[in-house]
Amino acid sequence: MLSLFDLAALLLTLSAGFGYLNKRYLCLPSNAGLLILALLAAIVLLALDKLVPGLGFPEQIKETVASIDFNETLMEGMLGFLLFAGALHVDWDALKSRSLSVGLMATFGVLISTAICGTGFYYLAGFVGLPIGYSWALVFGALISPTDPVAVLATLKSMSGVPKRLEIDMAGESLFNDGVGVVVFGILLSVATGEGGGHLSLELALEHFAVEALGGALFGVLTGYIAYRMMLKIDDYPVEVMISIALVMGTYAAAHNLGLSGPIAVVVAGLLIGERGVAYAMSDLTQRYLHGFWTLIDDILNAVLFMLIGLELLVISFGWENAVLGLLTIPLVLVARFFSVYLPFQIVRLRERFSRGIVAALTWGGVRGGISIALALSLPAGTERNLIVTATYSVVVFSVLVQGLTLEALVKRAVRPEQAASAEAPQGE
Repeated sequence: MLSLFDLAALLLTLSAGFGYLNKRYLCLPSNAGLLILALLAAIVLLALDKLVPGLGFPEQIKETVASIDFNETLMEGMLGFLLFAGALHVDWDALKSRSLSVGLMATFGVLISTAICGTGFYYLAGFVGLPIGYSWALVFGALISPTDPVAVLATLKSMSGVPKRLEIDMAGESLFNDGVGVVVFGILLSVATGEGGGHLSLELALEHFAVEALGGALFGVLTGYIAYRMMLKIDDYPVEVMISIALVMGTYAAAHNLGLSGPIAVVVAGLLIGERGVAYAMSDLTQRYLHGFWTLIDDILNAVLFMLIGLELLVISFGWENAVLGLLTIPLVLVARFFSVYLPFQIVRLRERFSRGIVAALTWGGVRGGISIALALSLPAGTERNLIVTATYSVVVFSVLVQGLTLEALVKRAVRPEQAASAEAPQGE
């Protein structure tokens, strides 16, 4: 068994090696390039294991990857840092101006997508001869519905010429809807596993949402404000950077132990520091070091995450029925994404105009990533878990490689400058 240091050394070495190969030869956006190289490496290892029995090292690498708790590594380790880094660079004023669209997509949109994905997955699984309970199908709908903030922000970073408000909609929604999705996932999982009698109570669901999501947001305001006041009283960049690290780790850990949403708490704290902290509490020198540090952390952890997603292929079992189900699930998720954007925007249009191109861009830009895989891998062992994991992995790989790599071209084609301007103008202007 590898020690924690050995495991970290292995992951960082592989990420650095794949990152070099991508920059030297593939020249793709970092997340897509690393995922492709990790997938190729996994396929080569699986082929060697089949073609040369007794070779030894492919099986050892599979065992090493299997020993990594992906759910704990991401949800309890990396996610807080990645969310804070993303929230730190979001334009707070622009986000407030898009609060209606972001809020509706992050809540109402997640529920719509969960219902459509869950119901569709239930019938698709039966169609390919792998029936699954409806409650488990809804669990899949919940974990696949939130757009992944890590994947979305990594995709946006590699694009140019994205209309400002489209960028804010995509970034803002992805930062908040994962917290909402995790709450919905937890409620539906308790129903599927029979905890609490196995019955879904609207009152219980609202209570969970209020405590975890809204409580997490308030907790993030509290911890973020404390950190802001501490930074305001000093001018020493090493200490202020250390305060930001403590803010992330302390907020995420405390929220988790208090039964609140750690992701939402960290996002809110990051938004507060990125807005008030940068404007009032930091010198120019501190701003350069703080932003530089968190940009570097974001890039390094992103590299490790997408490399890990690729290597997970080594431990995921694909039978032909599972593979067919995974392929059929991809268009299902895209259809659900369309309605989860289109329906909330029917409410948004009462206050502001938007073009059809914006809906298409947001639909195709709903990139899934590591959070969906982490939630799928956290499910208890059983046939339902196997189906959900393979379908989730298929959607995530398609999402990152196909949607992520073609989104910029779609935005430039579908969202013309005059459309973007009309989408940003309040109705009546």
